[in-house]
Amino acid sequence: MSRLLLMRHAKSDRSDEEIDDFDRPLSGRGLEAAPHMARHMAALGLTPQRILCSTAQRARETLALMLPFFDADAEIRTTRDLYLAGEDATIDQIRGHGGSAATLLVIGHEPGLTETALTLIGAGNPSLIEDLEAKFPTAGLAVIDFPAIRWVDVEPKTGKLVAFLR
Repeated sequence: MSRLLLMRHAKSDRSDEEIDDFDRPLSGRGLEAAPHMARHMAALGLTPQRILCSTAQRARETLALMLPFFDADAEIRTTRDLYLAGEDATIDQIRGHGGSAATLLVIGHEPGLTETALTLIGAGNPSLIEDLEAKFPTAGLAVIDFPAIRWVDVEPKTGKLVAFLR
């Protein structure tokens, strides 16, 4: 089984309108939410072997706050290709850089994460899918399981949504 963890970056600070969107840091709420989610993930055994992260400031800060709760051997790849990426670009990143990781974490942005999740999900608890469709909140996490396949072979509608953590 392969497990995909799709996570939206934690809440960003929009108070300074002079800062470019790409360079926006986390807000106070985001600074608390990222390690809280990572602690929860670790308690549930949802720790990744490989992490793909957008290079936007808020995504990198989210990742930095989460790392102390993950295995020190996790491979990390940051890429601008995940910044505001749609589902096609995000799935391309998963296929191209998922490697042999049994659990892959992708930290990205909306609306691309919702689109990616809904494209990949073919089964799962209908109420969880409905919640995901309604809103993928900051620091939210979709857990999608796939049959024992390689990431390069991930296809639409082959995943099962097993959890949606907010």
